[in-house]
Amino acid sequence: MDNKLTLGVIFGGVSSEHDISCISAKGIVSNLDYSKYNILLIGITKDGRWFLYNDSIDLLPDDKWIYSNSLVPAFISPDASVHGIITSKGEIIKLDVVFPVLHGKNGEDGTIQGLLQLAQIPFVGCDATSSGVCMDKAVANAVADAFEIPQAKWCAVTQYEYRENEDEFLDSAIEKLGLPIFVKPANAGSSVGISKAHNKEMLKNAMETAFKEDKKAVLEQFIDGLEVECAVMGNNKPVAAEVGQIVAAAEFYDFDAKYNNPQSQLHIPAEIPQEKRDEVKALAIRTYKALGCEGMSRVDFFVTKDDGKVLLNEVNSIPGQTPISMYPKLFEAVGIKYTELIDRLINLALERGGKI
Repeated sequence: MDNKLTLGVIFGGVSSEHDISCISAKGIVSNLDYSKYNILLIGITKDGRWFLYNDSIDLLPDDKWIYSNSLVPAFISPDASVHGIITSKGEIIKLDVVFPVLHGKNGEDGTIQGLLQLAQIPFVGCDATSSGVCMDKAVANAVADAFEIPQAKWCAVTQYEYRENEDEFLDSAIEKLGLPIFVKPANAGSSVGISKAHNKEMLKNAMETAFKEDKKAVLEQFIDGLEVECAVMGNNKPVAAEVGQIVAAAEFYDFDAKYNNPQSQLHIPAEIPQEKRDEVKALAIRTYKALGCEGMSRVDFFVTKDDGKVLLNEVNSIPGQTPISMYPKLFEAVGIKYTELIDRLINLALERGGKI
């Protein structure tokens, strides 16, 4: 009798982070304990088509998987009685648990989580509400303010509101936040669409860059600080791993510096005193709970260079799982190997169950 769990791993997606998702999925599937799981790979193309994929995981990077002869059109049904996948051949495949490895929009924003909640299938990571809160930087910042979690000064604006009076908004933002200012799409990911503006003209250009990714932009005060990250795991009793530090090759840790520039460095543990790392861990858990996170999240902070204040940067509810990603490395630093980490994340999904 087969006592293995049937695990669905969803990758790809309609997002600016599609390619990173495919690399993350390869990282996870490469480290799964095959004695415990029957694994079904569900790939979503950049234009939103769903397929069951049954071929080499080496084809996942660079979207080589979409040319495989193994592809079968299939989707997860929202019907709870199905509890799994329906293929184009009419076949129904039950799923015990799902690991959504979808970064950015249409994966990290509560959409796929909402589908899995309708289907009543347990899944790894935050629920739909928490995912949506973490993804929208304006909402996450507002929640952090409500819970008195320290962060940079910020403001947000929709594209519609901005177009009403661009000049007035830019002047008020500079007055409130000072220069330079970081401008971010409210909903994107992996530092896509982020700019650092040193004057009003650059700020105007930065707004247009952000609006190419989302209809809402978030502006944040520049913080002269170290960038540190803390991996957190758990449901009701979350635990924090080690704290890591990023030294960006570029002026800030943008998409290119994160994934393409070998000069970006990661320090584990972060090069800050032990008591400061403990402060980061405690604030990471507090933030995780405030935003309603479950399963896993990576919580990113600044530690200011002048006075050592710890300020929240952002929360990533589906952190990268590529070979260079911080989340698994930070747990490895406290003795939890990648395969065990994945097991724990899946067990947390099963502990919560399919009815959220």
